[in-house]
Amino acid sequence: SSAASVPGRNWTKMAVESRVTQEEIKKEPEKPVDREKTCPLLLRVFTTNNGRHHRMDEFARGNVPSSELQIYTWMDATLKELTSLVKEVYPEARKKGTHFGFAIVYPDPKRQIYRVKEIGNTVSGRKGADDSMTLQSQRFQIGDYLDIAITPPNRAPPLQGRMRPY
Repeated sequence: SSAASVPGRNWTKMAVESRVTQEEIKKEPEKPVDREKTCPLLLRVFTTNNGRHHRMDEFARGNVPSSELQIYTWMDATLKELTSLVKEVYPEARKKGTHFGFAIVYPDPKRQIYRVKEIGNTVSGRKGADDSMTLQSQRFQIGDYLDIAITPPNRAPPLQGRMRPY
């Protein structure tokens, strides 16, 4: 059976929230989640197919982008696992060489805005360094969103957050 599930499918598992300090993360290895005994969390995923993440103002004042995908999964879900679930829903993203850029979108505790933190990338049909990265390893908290910038093959993902040459 699939490690995570998409709404509408049968599921009997779940996830717990944990707030762990940076020191604790360094000290002890990630404990695997017992998916038989732990309820899944609802992961709200927003995708684009232009290789760029959504603008943060699209999450302002209780709004969210329209491209929402809801996935029931666990804190130990890997980027590769999440990639395969997105590919189940979007057949065009199954093409070899399709690039998936993952970012966590989270509320800023001091101001009423959302922030984005790019966490990793996967590529359809290729093994990559970020494949086994988990949500919990990136300090994802239940209630955060996941924003996935999908870039079709043969179109290099745009350089984000870097200086553009003159």
